[in-house]
Amino acid sequence: MSLTQQLVPTYAQMLRALSGWLGKAREHHGGEADGLMARRLAPDMFPLSSQVRFACLQAQEATYRLRGEPLPQALDDLARAGREAGERPGSLDEAQACIAETLARLDGLEPQALDAGADLSIAIELPGLTFDMVGESYARDWALPQFYFHLVTAYAILRNQGVPLGKADYVPHMFSYLRAGTAA
Repeated sequence: MSLTQQLVPTYAQMLRALSGWLGKAREHHGGEADGLMARRLAPDMFPLSSQVRFACLQAQEATYRLRGEPLPQALDDLARAGREAGERPGSLDEAQACIAETLARLDGLEPQALDAGADLSIAIELPGLTFDMVGESYARDWALPQFYFHLVTAYAILRNQGVPLGKADYVPHMFSYLRAGTAA
């Protein structure tokens, strides 16, 4: 399976699921739903708004890194907004807009857009740490795990706040594979 086939559909279907979770949060919490954006699982963790931003950041970042393109200022801005979300969590509408923007980026990619990046040298630089890898390792060991970490954390925050989410909400894309006559 190519990098594009592995990453782009995965990011897109899970971001659509995240958008659905936020929609359920609005339905469940009504006018108080924007307050969920500041909720956390633990005091030392980022809030829901950061988790949404970071999931979008991870999906977009991979599309630049695996094409050998420099990361645009907009991604630095998104990362900064995620880090500062404790003070400025934003609204559900802003989170939905971030997801929509990320989905538009993914939808605009060519069918083999990321494939040439499998052997690209990629460095992940964090404060005091640098990880050197090739694109294939980056996709498997960094890009997907980081994306899922923020996605699952967002799910857990919403569940913790009483949003009625279940397995069907987590993997709604699976219903396209449902064998006829097997649904309970």
